[in-house]
Amino acid sequence: MSTERRAALSLSRKDLDAAASAGVIDEAAADALWNFLATRHRLYAAPRFDFVHLLWYAGALVVIGAMGLFSTEAWSRLGDGALLATALVYGAAFAAAGAYLWHRRGLRVPGGLLVLCALAMAPLAAFALQSAFGWWTDGEPGPYRNFFRWVKASWVPMDVATIVAALLALRYFRFPFLVMPIAVALWFLSMDLAPWILGEDWKEWTGRAWVSLWFGLAVMALAWGVDLRSQGEDYAFWLHLFGGIAFWGGMTAMESRSELWKAVYCAVSVALLFLSVFLARRVYAVLGGLGVAAYLGHLSYEIFEDSLLFPFALSLIGIGLIAAGLVYYRRGRAIEAWLEKRFPPFLSALRPAAAGGAQ
Repeated sequence: MSTERRAALSLSRKDLDAAASAGVIDEAAADALWNFLATRHRLYAAPRFDFVHLLWYAGALVVIGAMGLFSTEAWSRLGDGALLATALVYGAAFAAAGAYLWHRRGLRVPGGLLVLCALAMAPLAAFALQSAFGWWTDGEPGPYRNFFRWVKASWVPMDVATIVAALLALRYFRFPFLVMPIAVALWFLSMDLAPWILGEDWKEWTGRAWVSLWFGLAVMALAWGVDLRSQGEDYAFWLHLFGGIAFWGGMTAMESRSELWKAVYCAVSVALLFLSVFLARRVYAVLGGLGVAAYLGHLSYEIFEDSLLFPFALSLIGIGLIAAGLVYYRRGRAIEAWLEKRFPPFLSALRPAAAGGAQ
């Protein structure tokens, strides 16, 4: 059966009853199949996003912001013991409420968001413990709110605590949005590790850019691996987003007068465009497009500043890209099917099932 027809096929309970009446399957098999499909739909169907969901997500983000990014100086004057108690009580209360809604009431979205609020207490608890025992690696980093504003090696345990707590939560609550704090903490970690790795040279942009580039590449590889193992819900989106930003941001921040390096930068940006198609991840198309645009801007302002033909040449390239997009729009499925048949086996194994139209 073709991909198009397979994607368009849908079943109802009447279809299964008709198959049982025709003797294709028995009634017990029809019941079992219907229960399986209904469960799979509840687990893997794309969640709708309406006004109720907007309120749930907005409320969770307000709570997370209030307990972190928007915390005031007075927050830190409570004392280490009070901060630790607040983090533990709030975390336990949010986790218990989330578990109740998730398991007892079957409300996965608000339950998962309450668990997310509990995870926001992890860096606060780690901060209170570090402050109480003086576990700072590069001196007193200042109030808790600085965690969200400044790069410090002393924040590394807080990054790690957030990642560990989120991984533990994912073990019991299969809610893809819980990957978001992991991705953010990994992004913070890529910056906070720079002082550890580079020592006194960490303030130089080049060294920090290299740390961001390699760390982002590692997170992108991790997201790719999660994609290959995922079935149904998307657990890799946030990893792709922040990993791609860290990689592309580090690469863009590198200052070099070498035209060869700038050409390599453009080539990597083009590779990101192809990677976005291969993995079906638009974030790489955006980052790759920005990279290509930056390189073309460099050519326009520095290399071909006085060239009359350069704008016309770029216009022709743009028109060609638009034409290629129109062709792909009309024959995209046929082109993808043709390419998939010619992929080497190792490339086919590396492509996520969702990108290949198998889901």
